[in-house]
Amino acid sequence: MDIFAKRLRERARQLDLSDAEIARRAGLAERRYGHYVRGNREPDFATLLRICAVLDVTPNDLLMEGASRQATSRQRWLSRLLAAGRGLDIDNLKLAVRQVETLVAHQSAGRHSRAKN
Repeated sequence: MDIFAKRLRERARQLDLSDAEIARRAGLAERRYGHYVRGNREPDFATLLRICAVLDVTPNDLLMEGASRQATSRQRWLSRLLAAGRGLDIDNLKLAVRQVETLVAHQSAGRHSRAKN
C-alpha cells in the first residue's frame, strides 16, 4: 500500500490541504487518516470513496501504479477550488458560487471593454 500512501501525500500537497483537514472533510479521525498516509493501514472501500471525494480523485488515481497524471496549473487550481467547496455547508457554498460567478462576469466585462478600445 506504499503507492496509496505516497499518492495521498502528493494529492494533499497539490491541494494544499493538511492531513487534519482531509480527515475532517472525510469524516475521519485524524489518527485513523494518519495510518493511511503512513501506509500502516488500508481503508475499507466506503472510506476510500470518502477520501477520494475530498481529494477529487478516483480510487484508481490513488491505487494504481500507472495512474499518475500530470495536471496543468489550471487543473490543479480547479481541483483545489472543488475540494474546498466540498468542505462548505450549503449556505457558504452558495455564497462561494456567487463570488466566483461575480469574478467570471467581471473578467468577461473586462475583456469586452478592451476589445472595444
